Amino acid sequence: MHKKTLRFGKGYRIAAEVRKAQAAEMVLAPGESEGGPDNYHRGADQWLYVVSGIGTAIVEGKKTALKQGVLLVIERRERHEIRNTGSTLLKTLNFYYPPAFTEGGHPKGPGKKLAYSGS
Repeated sequence: MHKKTLRFGKGYRIAAEVRKAQAAEMVLAPGESEGGPDNYHRGADQWLYVVSGIGTAIVEGKKTALKQGVLLVIERRERHEIRNTGSTLLKTLNFYYPPAFTEGGHPKGPGKKLAYSGS
């Protein structure tokens, strides 16, 4: 069992990871974005849940609105960008299957060492 209290501080951080899945917090300030036309996860699906704020996701060139309560599934290899279009912080909880990033936020391939096991 792993337990972690999420604080949703500014930026991106791995919250927890087990063998086949990973959770991360992402907080974007108004006007900030993460990703872009060349951003994709080669081996992982991303499930992005909007905790608070508003924004836009661009996945494979298609825009979709983000707001509290929205769950967006971005499949592996889909190019994507997340933008905060609101006036408050955009807070998201992201799940990756399999784990996609090291604890430092660098991409990793499936089957690599755990980034963070949390407690």
